[in-house]
Amino acid sequence: MKKMLTIAVAFLFIGILTACTEEDEPNEAAEERIAPVEIEKATEGDLVVERSVFGRTSPNRLTPIMVQNPGEIDELEVEDGDTVEEDDRIAKLKTAVGTQYVDADESGKIVNLEAEEGSMVSDADPLAMIADMETMKLEFNVTSDMLAHIEKEDVFIAVINEKEYDAEITNVGEMPNDSGMYSVIATVDNEDEAILTGLVAKMDIPISRVKDTVLVPTAAIVDESDETFVYVIADDEAVKTSVTIRETQSGQTAVEADIQAGDQVVVNGQLLLSDGTKVSIVEESGE
Repeated sequence: MKKMLTIAVAFLFIGILTACTEEDEPNEAAEERIAPVEIEKATEGDLVVERSVFGRTSPNRLTPIMVQNPGEIDELEVEDGDTVEEDDRIAKLKTAVGTQYVDADESGKIVNLEAEEGSMVSDADPLAMIADMETMKLEFNVTSDMLAHIEKEDVFIAVINEKEYDAEITNVGEMPNDSGMYSVIATVDNEDEAILTGLVAKMDIPISRVKDTVLVPTAAIVDESDETFVYVIADDEAVKTSVTIRETQSGQTAVEADIQAGDQVVVNGQLLLSDGTKVSIVEESGE
């Protein structure tokens, strides 16, 4: 009797499990996963390949303020950082041969002034310097390969303190320094004197151009298991599309692929995708 009761309970339990399984299957099918993604459109055109070089800013010209004879500063008309015009009075000195007046030979900003009234000054060292700050000099060291793409009077984009400037090449070194690099000097306008001495400057040098190519955002490129691909959106699905990279930059990459200008490619959310995943576009970048 107990054995038959046990068998009956077992069949009842199996029946309940089968009923639950059959009831859950339609719900799982109905809850098909939809992945949120951000997209951008592929384009066609030329990709300019650039390399960046880094240097420092300095005044375009430094003019020393010299005294004719050593002596004591009787009157000092300027302070360090003052702006002067040509022929402005700088100082009055008491010397062994009489009173001497020191005037500015150039317009600019007074720098490296350490003397004060009553100080003794020498005729061997500058009293101070006058810096031309309206034009700033950018000094770079580049490799011989980079040097081949730079000529005097070329104009490139330089970025200083996150602001862009037109930098004109004024000097290209022909002999390497001790580290095997070549000196390149450029100048930028600084009429508002926003550029200070010693700031880092980044200059972008175009070195090649890929013409008439398909361009996709670099953020769309996925490298996985020796395969490079992007996800193209078609009929609300992600289509895994292999690409061959021709050249890449931080913003765009030139590719060979079965992609047309205007195709939507995923730039954010690729980790949630596989070929054929249903998607919803949550944002189209650039709009």
